[in-house]
Amino acid sequence: MSDNELHIMSAFDRDLEALQAHFLKLSGLAERALTDAAKALEALDSPAAERVIADDAALDELEEFIQMEAASLIARRAPTASDLRRVLAVMRGAHSLERVGDYAKNVAKRTRVLPQSAPVDGHAGTIRRMSALVTRMLDEATRALVQKDAQLAEAVRKRDLDIDQMYNTLFRSLFTYMMESPANIGPAMHLHFIAKNIERAGDHATTIAEQALYLATGRMPTDPRPKAGIETEG
Repeated sequence: MSDNELHIMSAFDRDLEALQAHFLKLSGLAERALTDAAKALEALDSPAAERVIADDAALDELEEFIQMEAASLIARRAPTASDLRRVLAVMRGAHSLERVGDYAKNVAKRTRVLPQSAPVDGHAGTIRRMSALVTRMLDEATRALVQKDAQLAEAVRKRDLDIDQMYNTLFRSLFTYMMESPANIGPAMHLHFIAKNIERAGDHATTIAEQALYLATGRMPTDPRPKAGIETEG
């Protein structure tokens, strides 16, 4: 291999490392947004919810920057097939993380309109635990993608079942609460849609994990995702 070829490879590797660093930063922003949104819900803290909504702009900007940098990297470096797959995986993963930020923002928007009489006790705790699990899935999925770690990616993929089960349990509890009084229907529906947004964020963490599996093994999973039978699409 010539010195020029080595120089080109080294330049590509540096660019890819920088791109992946931005990708991991984006994951951190998405994780924080979910965590902060769940905390705002549990405390029915409208100012905290407003901050989550406002902070989504930074997440959107970073996702757009990653897409532009990735496209530029492809144009400038003409990566080989395997390297191209890594860049495309980061682009797809960044899109999933941007969607997670949107779901966190949706949670915050619902929190703003929840009355102080909302059935937060117990339900918000379940949502916080769901959010914590999704946050962990996001962290591990993005690291699995950057590190091409098939074992870690598969572990994330399997935990999507836990999110589904928590969502189903919460849905049944909220349905029972709604049946007790018509006055409970509005707040319970808000909490249901909040939980659904967290569940969908978990789906995006699983999507990133599947991209990581593809990078590590050369093939996408062919078996269906583990599912607990979501009872409603909300």
